[in-house]
Amino acid sequence: MTQQPEQFPRLTLDDGTERAYHKIQPGEGAEGLPEIVFLAGHGSDMLGSKAEAIAEYASEKGVGFLRFDYFGHGQSDGSLQDGNLSIWVADALAMMDRLTSGRQILIGSSLGGWVMLRLAQERPQQLAGLIGIAAAPDFTERLIWNQLDAAGRKAMQDEGFLAVENPYADEDVIYSYDLITDGRRNLVLDSTLDIDVPVFLHHGCLDEEVPYQTALDIADTLSTSNCTIILDKMATHRYSETKQIQALIASIDQIYASFEQSE
Repeated sequence: MTQQPEQFPRLTLDDGTERAYHKIQPGEGAEGLPEIVFLAGHGSDMLGSKAEAIAEYASEKGVGFLRFDYFGHGQSDGSLQDGNLSIWVADALAMMDRLTSGRQILIGSSLGGWVMLRLAQERPQQLAGLIGIAAAPDFTERLIWNQLDAAGRKAMQDEGFLAVENPYADEDVIYSYDLITDGRRNLVLDSTLDIDVPVFLHHGCLDEEVPYQTALDIADTLSTSNCTIILDKMATHRYSETKQIQALIASIDQIYASFEQSE
């Protein structure tokens, strides 16, 4: 059973701020097998249904599993509006470097898909596989800034933020202008990502937040030919129905199978 939020351990970073995390240690017989790292979406936390299902899978399989809350998310320190891609990537790097060993299967949901690709750039030697779930790389530029007209861009610059209707809650989603400018230092779809591990990109055709064509754009940036795109005609951005969770688990199983065959 998953720990309650108040019981989660916290990792103290170099700046003194803390990040909450949940780690499942590898069991006997899992020596040498990759661990799983789950990267949540923007405004989400490590207790979402997908993370919970993958944690249960890891427990049953006996493999290592790590999930955590970024700065400004869930049980971690900070305010969401004060976060940006560089901070969240640094959070993920600290978690990987200090709490995992060997190679990892990275699973990134929405924003987490962007963080996943940045980790692949920063730690290519630690990869065993990538799984994107409605991955949203470069969304600050493609889905926010590029959708604004000149007046909207000036207003965002002058006010320092943009408020967007939240499809999942009453409060608007607030995107800071700093998120836009910092995002430009982390863009990944404008250059080739040189990796040689299995990649699975899951996306729903009914996703109204991140177009499913993004999966095709990601595939185009990857040097590997070992990339599978799974489109679910009836799935939304959440991609959390039972059959979608099962599809994610099947992708994890395939990465483990290919890893074992290569050893």
